[in-house]
Amino acid sequence: MEYKKTTYKKKETTPKAQYKPKRGKLAPLMTEDQKKEAGIHELSYDFACRITRLYQYLTEDAEYKEFVQSKQIYRSGTSVGANVRESKHAQSEADFLSKMSIAYKEADETYYWLNLLRDNGYLNDDQFQSLSHDCDRILKILTSIVKTMKEKIGTR
Repeated sequence: MEYKKTTYKKKETTPKAQYKPKRGKLAPLMTEDQKKEAGIHELSYDFACRITRLYQYLTEDAEYKEFVQSKQIYRSGTSVGANVRESKHAQSEADFLSKMSIAYKEADETYYWLNLLRDNGYLNDDQFQSLSHDCDRILKILTSIVKTMKEKIGTR
């Protein structure tokens, strides 16, 4: 039995830039009025989206590409929303408190990275103010949640 050799044409590929969806600025997905009415779940998701776009900006679009600090802020900034999301399915009040406490710590770490990026010239003052304002809002809400839960379940 003889096999017929098949030749394949190389598939034409589209450059990445043509099919990559256009990203917006570092602007929030929600307006300021929407944020005033939103809960921690919506705020942390909006913040994670902004941090994702910040990471893309720092590693792809910025004049000076930055990879180390951008990866750190990406991890901590998106972890806030992930832990808040996990808290929805907490197995106990103590588990809920643990998830929210971790989210608080991650938000606080994200604030640190925002300051470091600004102070090293990777973020201008407007970018920093906008992102740090959202981070501060999340920190205040998480502080309130953690404090209330600690009082409720009787931990220090």
